[in-house]
Amino acid sequence: MNSNQTASHVLSRQGQRLLQIGIALVIYSSLFAVAIPNLGSPRIGLSAHTLSALQSVFLLAQGLLWPRLRLGLGASRVAFWSSLYGTFAILAAYTIAAVWGVGTDTIALMGELPHGLTRGSEVQEALIRTVAYSSAPTGLLSYALILWGLRSRGSE
Repeated sequence: MNSNQTASHVLSRQGQRLLQIGIALVIYSSLFAVAIPNLGSPRIGLSAHTLSALQSVFLLAQGLLWPRLRLGLGASRVAFWSSLYGTFAILAAYTIAAVWGVGTDTIALMGELPHGLTRGSEVQEALIRTVAYSSAPTGLLSYALILWGLRSRGSE
């Protein structure tokens, strides 16, 4: 198998994994909805539920387009894992904030809503902030690589 065939095989396998993870997030979103009334912040719980539903659709779309990307093995792995980390880091931050009912340092706007957030301990606030903010660079990196991978195939 030459390197193009190997990259194509890896991209196809990664696309399949993204589809599976997207469906798993649909299940998570559905199950999380049941817990919303019992969370420390039901309002942020609803936000986490909505976010996971949006992310599931996005991962499903990524899974469908993934085999079409023109990326080498290294770039495809970086894009794949960066996308997953970015997806789950922000979802984890919102989920933690919803369960604990804290996180106003990071999710400030939501704290102003009914059943929003309160200020947590320094450790709680730092954890939510670190997890949430770590999702941005990895998400942006994956989006840049995906955009690069969708470049025109030229005369092929």
